Amino acid sequence: MSAGEPSGAVSGLLDTARAWAAADPHEGDRAEVEALVAAGDTAELERRFTGPLTFGTAGLRGPLRAGPAGMNAAVVARAAAGLGAWLVTQGHAGRGVVIGFDARHRSDEFAHLSAAVLSGAGFAVQVLPRPLPTPVLSYAVRHLGAVAGVVVTASHNPPQDNGYKVYLADGAQLVPPADREIEAAIAAVGPARELPLSDDWLTLGDEVEDDYVAAVVAALQPDRLDAAARRRLVVAYTAMHGVGSATTRRVFEAAGFAPLHTVAEQDRPDPAFPTVAFPNPEEPGAVDLLSALAGRVGADVAIAEDPDADRCSVVVGGRQLTGDEVGALLADWLLRRGVRGTYARSLVSGSLLGELARAHGVPAEETPTGFKWIIRAGSAEAPLVFGYEEALGYAVTPAVAHDKDGISAALAVALLAAELAAEGRTLTDRLDELAVEHGLFATGQLSVRVEDLSLISAAMDRLRASAPAQLLGRDVEATDLMEGRPPVDAVRLRGDGVRVIVRPSGTEPKLKAYLETVVPVADAAAVPAARRRAADELDRLRAEMSAALGL
Repeated sequence: MSAGEPSGAVSGLLDTARAWAAADPHEGDRAEVEALVAAGDTAELERRFTGPLTFGTAGLRGPLRAGPAGMNAAVVARAAAGLGAWLVTQGHAGRGVVIGFDARHRSDEFAHLSAAVLSGAGFAVQVLPRPLPTPVLSYAVRHLGAVAGVVVTASHNPPQDNGYKVYLADGAQLVPPADREIEAAIAAVGPARELPLSDDWLTLGDEVEDDYVAAVVAALQPDRLDAAARRRLVVAYTAMHGVGSATTRRVFEAAGFAPLHTVAEQDRPDPAFPTVAFPNPEEPGAVDLLSALAGRVGADVAIAEDPDADRCSVVVGGRQLTGDEVGALLADWLLRRGVRGTYARSLVSGSLLGELARAHGVPAEETPTGFKWIIRAGSAEAPLVFGYEEALGYAVTPAVAHDKDGISAALAVALLAAELAAEGRTLTDRLDELAVEHGLFATGQLSVRVEDLSLISAAMDRLRASAPAQLLGRDVEATDLMEGRPPVDAVRLRGDGVRVIVRPSGTEPKLKAYLETVVPVADAAAVPAARRRAADELDRLRAEMSAALGL
């Protein structure tokens, strides 16, 4: 390399940054880039200009910062313009688009900017009136007959992030090839400052949320359970500084439950998420305040929603249930209610759902990771009636919100808990009964967060080149799921009573190994010993996979 090449590269980077700043429609974002150029901060500029954000598992998501590799006004304006251009190619020019947003930093700004861009492109745009849960947006798309929907949210990501989810006319998230086609349309958009804008868009009233609440309650039929049993149930709840509280309260009230006991410090939206390290119910410590409240009020069940309320976590008797345990409980409850159709789970979720479905003679499907795939399971003869992923996402009313929905799931959990409480049983009692009926399916995770994303690809390469031949002393067979249809960036190791799936996270800089072991259970008396054995086997699996991945 000659002495002039590095300076040429730096010069090119600075020119690219200057050009971006010149086209940036937001004064503050523009000044941010100009300050980096003036300071000659090439390291930070490289982070922001190495490439644009891409549509991952859940659309655009990234840190709030100026430049193409961040969430900012220019990126959002171009995303809206690209979506509009793509919709025109699909024959939807001038049709309706509905937009929602959460309470994160700049979410309302990005939502209204998107409305201005799409309205300027000739679409009939309607915007939800205030920060509302993502499931309300999914519901609104079909309810209002829109051809697309957008929700500005980063869900459970750290406070410095924001994101942009796109839904199509069916109320479901994007899948290929639409996501790649929209990315190409975004890349073809001209300077963000030159996009035509219009304020000819409509702010909706409360009627969409009203209709969503009524639809959820009607779908779950709380009146099938005695009114007194519903009123007796004591429920602790947290919105985790997100937007779920008001809508969730309305749903529970309409379903006949007593007022929720709420974590006061987390009940109002706060984009700083001051009481949690990560606003994700899966993270260690995230539900500590909820568990403490549950203990104080003697709650039968405690429920945490993530910040945009499309996922929920359940705590019973001081124990946080896994997503697989809640998924199995909800599937079992719906099956015992006689709800027939297709039951679906992602490939990294637990295998018990398939056993339950087979026992009741209904179809079960395993889909690629991501709710955009789960929600598309089923057929005309057996439509999807329940879907879940181990990451605390559940669709118990897919005819209402065509996506995961933490609010309807919370109500379903409460109805099940009230039903069991009326018989002197708990959710964990029912889990023990399922273990006796089908064996103890225990799941866990090994999750490694990295700063350098190349570490993840290197670990996946090592695993594909030299996968373990045994786990827990049992022979396992490795399958590269990139060879499936659709291809999935994952490797599955499976043997007798043991399964591990390794994949990069689609939303965070993490490598995840999803662990499962199945322990036979002779009778109710054998459950405690089976749980101890399963916990030990999961610990061993974590150690074995950590060594195999080299991280």
